[in-house]
Amino acid sequence: MADKVYISQEPPGPASAPSGEGSSHQFGLTAAMALIVGSIIGVGIFNLPTSLAVYGPITLVSMALTTVGALVLALLFAALSRRLPADGGPYAYARAAFGNRLGFANAWSYWITAWAGNAAIAVGWVLYVEHFINKGHTKWITVLLVLVGLWIPAAINLSGVKNMGSVQVGTTIVKFVALAFIATVGLFYIKSANFTPWNVSGESAIGAIGGGMAIALFSYLGVECAAVAAAKVRNPDRNIPRATILGTIATAVVYMLSLTAVFGIVPTTKLANATAPFSDAANAMFGGTWAGNLMAIAVIVSGFGALNGWTMICAEMPLAAAKDGLFPERFKRMSKNGVPAFGIIASTVLASAAMIINYLGSSGATVFTTLVLMTGITAAIPYAFSALAQLKWRWTNHRTLETPRFARDMIVAVLSLVFSILFIWYSRNTGHSLWVYWAPFFLAGGALLLGIPVYLGQRRHMSDPAPVPPYR
Repeated sequence: MADKVYISQEPPGPASAPSGEGSSHQFGLTAAMALIVGSIIGVGIFNLPTSLAVYGPITLVSMALTTVGALVLALLFAALSRRLPADGGPYAYARAAFGNRLGFANAWSYWITAWAGNAAIAVGWVLYVEHFINKGHTKWITVLLVLVGLWIPAAINLSGVKNMGSVQVGTTIVKFVALAFIATVGLFYIKSANFTPWNVSGESAIGAIGGGMAIALFSYLGVECAAVAAAKVRNPDRNIPRATILGTIATAVVYMLSLTAVFGIVPTTKLANATAPFSDAANAMFGGTWAGNLMAIAVIVSGFGALNGWTMICAEMPLAAAKDGLFPERFKRMSKNGVPAFGIIASTVLASAAMIINYLGSSGATVFTTLVLMTGITAAIPYAFSALAQLKWRWTNHRTLETPRFARDMIVAVLSLVFSILFIWYSRNTGHSLWVYWAPFFLAGGALLLGIPVYLGQRRHMSDPAPVPPYR
């Protein structure tokens, strides 16, 4: 079927729009913010100091620039979701702007991000679980623990949206309090000597900052989650933009302050070999091990909440694509609990396989970083196409209408596109052999190629994209 692109000046239509009021399978602003914060704050930030230690404290600059990029992306998705509050988020924007072929590519890429990201979260989560058990890091026990971390959230999601939302709100409170504690109290324990040497990578400052940005992006994956799950949000044209902006700002503040505190409390040489860097920072602050144990428990709860939220997102993207005929029909079948059970199970199986494959040849910290960089590549693709969709639509509108905020929207879209390209460019595993160095690209490329037979099989079932509502 030929790809078609529409720009409509008619009143906003339902463009796969979610239903509006009062459904027992929907949640409001508070839960939408919890989904944003809970999905962004997983275990990425809690393992980030170890991943960034290969570059040194210079990666605080990386984190600052990535924070700017995340806030820009939040503004982008807020604007796009206001105009097109369609289930699927980035996938829906790419399909509406560029047709089914690129729509499928973006849906497939984002789905890889979701299940591979879950694998990365689970791997990072188990590093804190092993603060208490399997301290010798016996690999087969580690793999079993990761599988537990993947499948319990899957079971919660299969039980229904209400249970998923309750877990999300509760775990979000715990993780935010833990980060806020380090972000405030931790600042009083900083030693300036720990910020030198500033760059330990042996690379140029620009190379080190860029490499750090690619790793740091994983900690901000999730700014688009409310847009992806539009069908689950009441009043999506109002609640999704508000949840996206407020949730990202709150997360950005505690991220920057807590990461500064950890680098200032724990020397870079110790961070490079740490498996639970935030626990090490808490122990350094108060002495003994009790504080580190409490922090580890908070991170375990945090990772569990992130796995809970991302498991839902794993199913929402293929659900939206299946409704349009781009994914196999079974992805849109709903269980008696009102959830896309096949998508949840299939995504968790793939996450389990990705995790096991990566553990075959690497240690936990290397597996975590490789999966992080892989998901950065596959996330940046739909981010970039979302930016291109906004540029196309706003430019088309501007030629025919007097539209406000044109300059702001164009600048946000251009910056989002630039950040997306940079995230892909720097997604290499620095400091490793050739295979591990390029492994994120090999894994992402292989996963993307698997989508070709699915696309070929679905071409005849694809519906035409709905008209794009006018700017508002």
